[in-house]
Amino acid sequence: MSRPLLFLDIDGPLNPYAAKPERRPAGYATLRVPQEVSEAAELGFRHRRPLRLWLNPCHGSALMALPYELCWATTWMSDANRWIGPALGLPELPFVDFGDALLNERPDGVHWKTEPLVAYANGRPFAWADDEQSDADQAHVAAHHTAPVLLHHVNPRIGLQDDDFTALAAFAAAIGPSASLGSPNGT
Repeated sequence: MSRPLLFLDIDGPLNPYAAKPERRPAGYATLRVPQEVSEAAELGFRHRRPLRLWLNPCHGSALMALPYELCWATTWMSDANRWIGPALGLPELPFVDFGDALLNERPDGVHWKTEPLVAYANGRPFAWADDEQSDADQAHVAAHHTAPVLLHHVNPRIGLQDDDFTALAAFAAAIGPSASLGSPNGT
């Protein structure tokens, strides 16, 4: 069986955007992305100045060391491979194309990414590292996906930390290589 998927958000887990704006976190480098080239700009997220991101170059090798198939799950979509992946030393990764779901709030409180991620996983075990999941997302995934799942919340003030990598590795180890498509959901 193939490895579980790891859906990666950028803003929050990889870019601790909620950190104090005048204080770049230790170990992070600043990346400036021109707004006119990003898919986010097409959605109306234009700024006069380039978008500032903080990325930790060590995260790329740490992510690659995890026993997952990595996949972008971000509004950056294909732009993640242009700007974020190279800054972290990651190869080109698949990405979830959110299509019409992109940034459309749902009345049931389920995050707009949740249903497309479940569809993309198509019965495979997965972990989702993001800063915006809720109990409504957990309930939706439990009701619509029978393979093991970990919705892993990352603090957007500090981004991915050692304990996050430990939790992701523990989940993958717990489901093991024999995880079947019909297993109960993980925690």
